[in-house]
Amino acid sequence: MSATSARDRIRTLYDPELIEALGKRLMHLLGQHFATVENSAGNVLNWVPPEENIATARATLEHSAEPGTLPERFDEMVRLALRRGHNLHDPRYIGHQVPASVPLAGLFDALGSLTNQVMAIYEMGPWATSVERALVELWGDAIGLDRGTFAGVVTHGGSLANLTALLTARNIALGDVWTRGFTSSGPAPVLLAHADAHYSIARTAGILGLGTGQVVKVPLDDRRRMDVSALRTLLMQCRQSKIPVIAVVACACATPIGAFDPLVPIADLCEEFGVWMHVDAAHGGAVAFSEKHKELIAGLERADSFICDAHKTLFVPALCAFVFYRQREHRFEAFRQDAPYLFDPSSPGMAEYDSGMLTVECTKRAAAYGLWGLTALCGPGLFGDLIDTTFEQTRILYELLRAAPDFETLHEPQSNILVFRYHPELATPLSAEQVGDLNRQIRRELIESGEFYIVQTMFNGTGALRVCVMNPLTELQHLEDLLASIRRIGQNRISKDSAAVA
Repeated sequence: MSATSARDRIRTLYDPELIEALGKRLMHLLGQHFATVENSAGNVLNWVPPEENIATARATLEHSAEPGTLPERFDEMVRLALRRGHNLHDPRYIGHQVPASVPLAGLFDALGSLTNQVMAIYEMGPWATSVERALVELWGDAIGLDRGTFAGVVTHGGSLANLTALLTARNIALGDVWTRGFTSSGPAPVLLAHADAHYSIARTAGILGLGTGQVVKVPLDDRRRMDVSALRTLLMQCRQSKIPVIAVVACACATPIGAFDPLVPIADLCEEFGVWMHVDAAHGGAVAFSEKHKELIAGLERADSFICDAHKTLFVPALCAFVFYRQREHRFEAFRQDAPYLFDPSSPGMAEYDSGMLTVECTKRAAAYGLWGLTALCGPGLFGDLIDTTFEQTRILYELLRAAPDFETLHEPQSNILVFRYHPELATPLSAEQVGDLNRQIRRELIESGEFYIVQTMFNGTGALRVCVMNPLTELQHLEDLLASIRRIGQNRISKDSAAVA
């Protein structure tokens, strides 16, 4: 290909008229998609075995658009992606802690992506930096932090947010470990963490050089919250044995059943023992915007650090996770490095606005554009509505399960997460292991059929079903239909198994 033809091809791809035309096509296809999905007119999960999907994806890479057919090829690719994707906006999607995000937020995310707004230093992403800072202030205010005394930053996901906050805790607890590494010959430091803490906590311990074995699980109470008396005992044992405690890691809420730790007494203990308090509030931090549920995070404002995921319960597209520091001066403790080609010594005050000083990412996308656009359009009250609606629907499901003789509720929900089992009354009772296996089989058949999407988990060593109501369009009828589907599949499986034994 000649240099001229190559240049012409490149210019075509940057043609504003082409961008506008394809953008209109995309919006039309998305409008059709949402109309279909939100009315449950297709499958929730478009199940295709991975080998087949990979082969199809590979085939798309083998043939590019012929001259003059780019718009048609674009349509084909968009339709394929939608046809093979997961339809989180179907009200029958009540699976993982990934929301049916508000589509308008995605339009603002696209604004950042199309114009490639990136962050590390203020001058590369001035508006992205500005909206991020404004949103940190808004959420911090809602939680109860004092404006001007706290700091925060957006990063890519809760795992990276936990890593960033606990790296800060490690550097503060162990002094010059950032530059010298681990040199102490004394007892190895530990993290004291909620026993059901997200696996990113153990990953963080490994990455930070502490070792995953140094995460000490704090026992739970009968509601699967951190047992405060057990925490006191562990802190006393660490003090007596001169074991450094990097941090106490609490949850608001924990992933398995959505349990919120009692943060006020945990904060009291951390202050008493002089230990850093970190809270993984990736899922629950959004209740700050709900007058009905904000008491669940009472005491969060006393934590030294905590994280909140906007891409969970603020219903914006992934990834958009916030790290908060109660004391503003801690914001630069995670990373203590110089990068002269980025950070301009002629304007040292600008470092205050350079997110590259605060995060693992050197180049960071404008992750908060979606949240900014949605908040500016609708106001923060929208988030309270979304929380209240999804929490209420989870409570309705809980009451349906309690009233059904062939279902077993395993806890009372504090949030929009609920774990339960289908447990039929049979002439020949099933063992606990058989019930767990039955529930897993039901779930697999259910999701592959495309009828509903839920997940499976373990509860007290036995398989169970888990839902997270992450679609505010989910209503009573969908929940009733879910139980009917589980019941139908379960009864069919039991009948087949009985016939096979006979």
